[in-house]
Amino acid sequence: MDINAQTQFCGVIGNPVEHSLSPAIHNAAFQKLGLNFVYLAFRVEAIGDAIRGLRALGNFRGASVTIPHKVAAVPFLDAVEPTARHIGAINTIVAEGGTLTGYNTDATGALRALREGGVALKGRQVVMLGSGGAARAIAFALGTEAGIDRLSLLGIDERERTVLAGDLQSKTGMTVQALPLDEGTLRELLPGTHVLIHCTPMGMSPNVQGTAVPATLLHAGLTVMDIVYNPRDTQLLKDAKAIGCRTIPGLEMFLHQAAAQFELWTNHTAPTDVMRAVLESRFS
Repeated sequence: MDINAQTQFCGVIGNPVEHSLSPAIHNAAFQKLGLNFVYLAFRVEAIGDAIRGLRALGNFRGASVTIPHKVAAVPFLDAVEPTARHIGAINTIVAEGGTLTGYNTDATGALRALREGGVALKGRQVVMLGSGGAARAIAFALGTEAGIDRLSLLGIDERERTVLAGDLQSKTGMTVQALPLDEGTLRELLPGTHVLIHCTPMGMSPNVQGTAVPATLLHAGLTVMDIVYNPRDTQLLKDAKAIGCRTIPGLEMFLHQAAAQFELWTNHTAPTDVMRAVLESRFS
């Protein structure tokens, strides 16, 4: 596809962005569908100035918003869809007729990864490890879109997990149990748990030996999802596979959050096979 005056552009806004895989997967997807789009990486410090600048450019179609701007970008938008508003953070901007709307496809991406992995959520005992931004997004999606009615939330930061539990209960009606993330709590909860979702950075490259869950506490009736995608097989997922758990790697959530962004910008079904192949080539 030739780049010309009609080319619409999207990009990732963050700091740093040099190692982002988003340009590779989105440009491959645009090319596959023959769309006159291009995706760039923008290292941005002053988020308000950046969004005002993008508004002034007629061919701007949307952006991925990453660390550290997911919360800071919100006041500069015209609208924020309800799930993202509840979460208090966005990871996607869509420009439509001069209006900028914020979305959070981290939430959508996690649910798609779980559904495509064949995981039943309703009526199941779900335990989430972590209480930061990604945990917020996924927990709200579980309460608003997946319709689960109870969640056990384990976090190291007492204030953060308590605030998140309160927000979830008041905004989704879910019953949320907020507990410390330690071996004693895990030992008590995991035998009756069906789905375990890991949302902390533990096990992320370069600290690949780290895991939040001792292998001896896992059991074969558990589905384990880890949102860390580098390495592809974290220590937690290796331990879970060894004991016979169903596992969902973080690469799936990353892929599906990107596919949801692609669909918001283009109104076309994302070619997830192409996007997956590009991602996998980076981790092979």
